[in-house]
Amino acid sequence: MSTKKATHKMPRRRMLQFSAAAAATIAMPAKWAASKSISPNEKLNIAFMGIGGQGRSNLNALKNQNIVALCDVDDDRAGDAYETFPKAKKFYDYRRMFDEMDSQIDACVVSTPDHTHFHLASTALKMGKHLYCEKPMAHAVSEVRILTELARQNKLATQLGVQRHTLDNVHRVIEIVQSGAIGEVREVFSHMGGNRGMPDMPTAFPPVPDDLKWDLWLGPAKERPYSPAYCPYNWRFWWDFGTGETGNWGCHILDIPYWALNLDIPVKVSGWGPPVDPQRSPKSLFSKFDFPARGNRPPVTLHWYHSDKPHPLVQERKLPTFGNTLFVGAKGVLACDFSKRKLYPEDQFADFNEPAKSIPDSPGFHNEWIQACKGGQPATCNFDYSGPLTETVLLANLAYRINKEFEWNAKTMHAVGCPEAEPHLRPEYREGWKI
Repeated sequence: MSTKKATHKMPRRRMLQFSAAAAATIAMPAKWAASKSISPNEKLNIAFMGIGGQGRSNLNALKNQNIVALCDVDDDRAGDAYETFPKAKKFYDYRRMFDEMDSQIDACVVSTPDHTHFHLASTALKMGKHLYCEKPMAHAVSEVRILTELARQNKLATQLGVQRHTLDNVHRVIEIVQSGAIGEVREVFSHMGGNRGMPDMPTAFPPVPDDLKWDLWLGPAKERPYSPAYCPYNWRFWWDFGTGETGNWGCHILDIPYWALNLDIPVKVSGWGPPVDPQRSPKSLFSKFDFPARGNRPPVTLHWYHSDKPHPLVQERKLPTFGNTLFVGAKGVLACDFSKRKLYPEDQFADFNEPAKSIPDSPGFHNEWIQACKGGQPATCNFDYSGPLTETVLLANLAYRINKEFEWNAKTMHAVGCPEAEPHLRPEYREGWKI
């Protein structure tokens, strides 16, 4: 197969800067008006970009809508999706899909590897398409901010793939924390167990499989020869393509404290762990975020880490190791994961009556988005909520990679006094993929 560089370009307004100020100036060209008004009883015309793995799960969840286009660079990973949805037009290049089908698409779903989220998602938003995007929202903080601003300014319905937001146990945890049952919370420990990361360096570079469009898979990333060490899955642990275990699980797990404590953007970030590898994400990582006091809410220190061992402070202070999130309150501790919760000291809370249920049940995570696209309430993980969450997740990787504590200027998106952070915040794209 040919690996000729993709140079086909969509007509688009050039983005001036990867900064909050620039994101605020982005305007949608007149020909790209927001999606047409959709009746509550009308089915959406949806285009899917990435239909293997999680993409297939999203496709199945939305199969009751009109699936008009399927775009994937890997026929093997796409599986039988083309046969299952024979009326959908098949594409390899998302840009050709938009060129040919702009007027036929109401909404898009992006489920590709992390490094291509921004290019696909920003094109969809600039063309006025409602958007469902898998987590993390993008590969770099500046990309996340631009997507968040585009969605807001163009009044589009969005949802980030943080599906566990709808779980009943998560709702109950939020209600308990917000009820004041454990008192004022100033510290949280959140983590992902295990030691995934640092995959073996490739030792073989076979010919590109016939079913894979390697140049399109690389997208904006630097050129390198194909190796099965990168795809179809291990891309997640290579910095050029993925965001490691932090990007993989951070949006899911940090959703719990973010929601419970109404967090926004941290003002100070630090990260540490094993020696930094320039190409691969680590087997463990520790980070800390400081959030300022806001209104009547106290400042919060949030620890995010992934490791097969408890956090040193958890061990030192003999805190519970139950679950993936630990809220440390003035009156007690709440430990939880997605399906279970426990209050400590156990004897103190033996007769505890949980607060009345106040968070309404979700109609379904994907259905939230469908209803929002049709003019209903914003989906619960719309980009105004999940943008700051994703920025925080990506800042953990940044702090680890530059091995520094820094003050974070959210307005200008700069790590104060850390010029070495800039390449991670504002990536360069290879020729043919520059925006």
